[in-house]
Amino acid sequence: MRWTIARTEQIAVSCDTANGWTVVEVDGDVDVHTHATLRQAVIELLGEGHRNFVLDLCFVPFLDSVGLGTIVAITKRIKACEGSLRITCPSARMARVFEHGGLSNAYRFYDSPQEATEQAPPVDGLAYWPWPVR
Repeated sequence: MRWTIARTEQIAVSCDTANGWTVVEVDGDVDVHTHATLRQAVIELLGEGHRNFVLDLCFVPFLDSVGLGTIVAITKRIKACEGSLRITCPSARMARVFEHGGLSNAYRFYDSPQEATEQAPPVDGLAYWPWPVR
């Protein structure tokens, strides 16, 4: 059952759970104007005890460097809680932002939230982040 965590005129953040994962769906641009909404939503979920996340970017038409920095900040918080993070639906444009930021090998990318949640979260989570994903 999906519930809304945060909503502004520019972005909506909602979540659902599947197979031990908290799927955070983002709808809208993740940029200098909206990044704080996403960051705060994940912080709240961590405070509620969620640890293993799928960041669903299927409905994100634009991600800038500030948005990428927010994803890195979120990853650090999740890692500190011994959690996991997977990212879904990176468009070609978004994949270039990760590539130009030197992070294309630091994350596991999936085509859909369903694919990302097929397997339960790993025990080691983000233990080796930001080293390249094997």
